[in-house]
Amino acid sequence: MKKLLLFLFVFSIIFSINPEKNSAAENLQAMIDSLEEGAVLRLEDKTYEGSIVINKSITMIGTDKTVIKGDGTGNVISIKAPNVTIRKLSVTNSSMDRNSAEEYAGIKIYTNGNVVEHVKITNSFHGIYLSQAHENKITNVEIKGMGKGEIAAQGNGIHVYYANDNLLSHNTIEGTRDGMFFDYANKNESYQNNITDTRYGLHYMYSDENIFKKNTFTMNTGGAAVMNSNHLLLEDNHFIVNYGNQSFGLLLLQANDNQIKNNTFYMNQRGIYIDQATRNTIQGNKISQNQIGIELWDSSNEQIFSKNLITENTIPAVTIGGSGENNFWSHNGKGNDWGSSFPLTDLNQDGIGDFPITYRSSLYQLIEDQELSYLFLKSPALTIYEKMNAVLMDEKVMFNDPHPLAAAKSNNHFIFIAVAGLAAVLILLKGRQLLCITFGRNGRKT
Repeated sequence: MKKLLLFLFVFSIIFSINPEKNSAAENLQAMIDSLEEGAVLRLEDKTYEGSIVINKSITMIGTDKTVIKGDGTGNVISIKAPNVTIRKLSVTNSSMDRNSAEEYAGIKIYTNGNVVEHVKITNSFHGIYLSQAHENKITNVEIKGMGKGEIAAQGNGIHVYYANDNLLSHNTIEGTRDGMFFDYANKNESYQNNITDTRYGLHYMYSDENIFKKNTFTMNTGGAAVMNSNHLLLEDNHFIVNYGNQSFGLLLLQANDNQIKNNTFYMNQRGIYIDQATRNTIQGNKISQNQIGIELWDSSNEQIFSKNLITENTIPAVTIGGSGENNFWSHNGKGNDWGSSFPLTDLNQDGIGDFPITYRSSLYQLIEDQELSYLFLKSPALTIYEKMNAVLMDEKVMFNDPHPLAAAKSNNHFIFIAVAGLAAVLILLKGRQLLCITFGRNGRKT
């Protein structure tokens, strides 16, 4: 009897040392399993043990101090029932195994009609993974990865795989491999997300009819990469200070029939880069102070450039690999506003220049032949290079805008000042030195 009492006394001491682990942490799965369909589970200011599976339609609500921590061997939360809501908690410590076919995540969703909002996710391979999951809503989620130095060791912020009709809005993603990755994912909508410090802020692969509006991409290697994806709408987004070796604000690769409207491309190495793409409409965008405003490869046909403001780029536009004559620099009698780079006369005051603009340059050959030439676009030697080739008549038409727009009398100047201020603040907050940012113009206009 004395031994039994001694055992119970020692056991009670051990239990009291860490009551949270022995009650809340170990029993979260049991708590979920005990609920009825449609129940609401309110979590406390505690750290709960993850790798949990939600297999019934419930609502789980935490607090600012609620944490669900995985054991590093799987998904922290797996949602395998429809119509689940997760709100206001932190998720951390999924498996980081890159070789697993499971594609682990902080939250992995396999079903339809779920809501995840006001959640923070850290130390996970993927932040949120939608696997053949449709009509879900992911809003106000903050996902923080390990930073660009560890890109190969981590997954994406939000990964959408064979998943359609999802809404992704007001999310903040930093330091993951890609911010948002869509793979065979159609008719999804993404609004007002903020993505920074990734490889590609947005990455579409074989994904059609998606809408991407009012999102901000800053200080990524590439802002958005659209590959093998068609009938997308990218509108009112900001691509600011995306830099690195051959980086870009927006890449269109084998991408067709997309609408690129009213976006801002500011201080990127290349504003827009187009290769093997057909029938894309680039309209109403502000393309300013990039090293190359638009890089267009001759493998691309029937692009329409109209009503864009393309100004103060080192090179306004360059066509590489051919003449680019199958692309159009105006539509319905309206070309583009080239700013002060190409002064116009507009005697009849109809807003259209009285003469076409033809831009000639020899830099296309240097860019095509020398991969590292992007690193030297701000060099004064390029001006000398251009002048020498102008004498030798080794220049080619980069674009011909038959209906250039007269400089708009609007508040564009103030918009660019605001964007420049935002870029400066972001650089200071990141503690980085901005590299490869250039000003001025090269080339010859006739």
